Amino acid sequence: MPLFILRYPKSLIIFAQRFAPLYLTDMDYKKYNNIKLAVGISETILSFILIFIFLISGLSIRLEEYLSGYSTNSYFVFVLFIAVTGIAFSVIFSPFNYYSGFHLEHKFNLSNQTFIKWVIEGLKSLLVTIVIGIPVLLVFYYVINTFGSNWWLPFAVFIFVLSVVLAKIVPVFILPLFYKVTPLENEEIKNRILELAKGTKLKVENVFRFDMSKNTKKANAAFTGLGKTKKVLLGDTLLDNYSADEIETVLAHEFGHYVKKHIIKNIVIGTILSFATLYIISVVYEKTLPFFGFSEINQISALPLLGLWSMIISLILTPFSNFISRKYEYEADLYAVESTGKGKAFIGTLEKLTEQNLGDKEPHPFVEWFFYSHPSIKKRVANIKSLLKS
Repeated sequence: MPLFILRYPKSLIIFAQRFAPLYLTDMDYKKYNNIKLAVGISETILSFILIFIFLISGLSIRLEEYLSGYSTNSYFVFVLFIAVTGIAFSVIFSPFNYYSGFHLEHKFNLSNQTFIKWVIEGLKSLLVTIVIGIPVLLVFYYVINTFGSNWWLPFAVFIFVLSVVLAKIVPVFILPLFYKVTPLENEEIKNRILELAKGTKLKVENVFRFDMSKNTKKANAAFTGLGKTKKVLLGDTLLDNYSADEIETVLAHEFGHYVKKHIIKNIVIGTILSFATLYIISVVYEKTLPFFGFSEINQISALPLLGLWSMIISLILTPFSNFISRKYEYEADLYAVESTGKGKAFIGTLEKLTEQNLGDKEPHPFVEWFFYSHPSIKKRVANIKSLLKS
């Protein structure tokens, strides 16, 4: 289990994910979403309970003492501690991952993966996480050893720089590990997208296709990267099942995020929240150490406590970040309608994508307020229709 959560800024990769089984009723849509939500909540609660027990029972201290017998190098012991706890939590949560990531997707006819392919993709994701995560954790451990109670400030700066670097390298080095990315050959769609980009003052040199269908029936479009690594990516499932007008409106919505400066705003808000969150975590972490029997902030066995506080603060911030995200989605919808003049086509596209996504068209108000980063399709369509009438 990671000691803390590193969030890749949503503003840097804006996805329009929607999924596509056929012959399903509204009850199926709700059932799928309710199960997904229940599994996610259960995982979070169980994670919190297990980390709390791990700390309060003294198991964390005993594990550190045991691992210290293999080396006097605290950094090596730290990596061993992360490896052992990570493996343990992975085993405990493997049934959740299998049920949510494989069984449920096949039950609702969303996945094209065999079990072996699902395992391989999972192993690749794990490898990427290890390659990126271990150096980040070592930097964190160095910072907390070097700067003491002020560790949060240099680490927050490091996370900001890392986010920018990741935004640049993900399209070039990481995405190709999972998908085959090739230049789009459909000249009509390509030219429409490039023409849309001109109106945004966004420099887009090419549009790419990626083989999303190897894993799923989901349809996906993405605008990703920063600087020279910016790319427009279209899943083959989107290209093969949507008209040029439909694809144009989807990309117009994504470009709307750029035009409305949502990317910059999210970077600013995300950075402020990151610094503030790490500061708050550092304060409450240090003050609650004695309750669990710890005395030093850099004590390896105490570090999982950061995970507990990260979960609590993330839970508190979730409705706030989702509120902002939903506001931005409405603004991007407005841009899509204004820039293409194809409001009715856009409504049809959103409804079609929602059906593919098994999206709950009218979730419970609290569920939407707390968990949804996008407005429900019912509210989005009503808003677009009001725009068309005005």
